[in-house]
Amino acid sequence: MSVSSGKTARSHRGAMAYFGGLSAETQVADLYRRQGRAIAAQRWRGRSGEIDLIAEAQGGFVFIEVKRAATHDRAVMRLSRRQRDRIYAAASEYISRSPQGMSCSVRFDVVLVDQQGLIKIIENAFGLEYSGW
Repeated sequence: MSVSSGKTARSHRGAMAYFGGLSAETQVADLYRRQGRAIAAQRWRGRSGEIDLIAEAQGGFVFIEVKRAATHDRAVMRLSRRQRDRIYAAASEYISRSPQGMSCSVRFDVVLVDQQGLIKIIENAFGLEYSGW
């Protein structure tokens, strides 16, 4: 394999991952909407990092991390402690800018999407539910 074909294959895989992730996030956003939640933001980016989806909840927000892989087990393995810390920091940044301020309730969900398109929601995935920061 030549260097240029290696770069082409890598960029193709990167594009496939990007669009696959975007598709998974859209599916998850639609699912949350069907459950009666408004999506406040998709791919919200602050100084601390990006949050895939932010849904409005009664008096607060649900921060949603979408993980896509061949299986749900592989998808959950893709969430690192470092990434979780970035999600916390970005969520803090987001709610500090919201009208509710830092006193709103917050939940962190992880949503797994496998290659078949099956979705598994893990509510309160980080074991934390904040009722105030």
